[in-house]
Amino acid sequence: MSPRATVESDAPRRVLVTGGSRGIGAAVSRALARDGFDLALNYHSNTAAAEAVAEEVRAGGRNVSLLRFDVGDRQAAADALAADIAASGPYYGAVCNAGVRADAPFPAIRSEDWDRVLRTNLDAFYNVLQPLTMPMIRARRGGRVVVMTSLAGLAGNRGQVSYAASKAGLIGAAKSLAHELATRAITVNCVAPGLIETEMLEGANVEGLAAMIPMQRLGTPDEVAAVVSFLFSSGAAYVTGQTISVNGGML
Repeated sequence: MSPRATVESDAPRRVLVTGGSRGIGAAVSRALARDGFDLALNYHSNTAAAEAVAEEVRAGGRNVSLLRFDVGDRQAAADALAADIAASGPYYGAVCNAGVRADAPFPAIRSEDWDRVLRTNLDAFYNVLQPLTMPMIRARRGGRVVVMTSLAGLAGNRGQVSYAASKAGLIGAAKSLAHELATRAITVNCVAPGLIETEMLEGANVEGLAAMIPMQRLGTPDEVAAVVSFLFSSGAAYVTGQTISVNGGML
């Protein structure tokens, strides 16, 4: 074992979940709370949804704080996270889930939409994780980082050049960070959902989409959350730098 390696601790553990108020993020928040983690739940605009998830977490006996900031705003993220760490101590882990899409054929992508997708999805990796990393290392308790990427980041998709670029970039960033943090017993992995029943698919032809999937159905947020839950478990302590697909066999 490396002399710098750290070991898991039984001390109370707190996890940051970005975009934790709806869809996959809400399912992840609930799953981690059931697994015994306290939460810092980030959201951007829907206060009612965030408070509803927080109430569920508290009803299950776990602590939760609500952090309202835009993950694409570097200073806002730094300020909110620094204040939360000062008040409650370093995080044991983080789930980078917040993201946006602005689908269009490449010739029609507006520059402002390109910038917004890359800023929210890819820049947020730095904005959120950079302020957390040294406090996690100094705590010497090990830890977990899970980055939500996408099938589009692995295989590409028509009309999603900006989205696919941002998600592919996250995979490269996570793999590199996994190398840097491995000796600290902090794992870094990606989860790549396929077509999942969330608000991002509202108005879509669900039957047509399901026909493209070998399992002939869309996935659920809880099925994605179950994989995140595994990556936070003691059984996943030797899993790092990986991308796990949850897509019904599409890739």
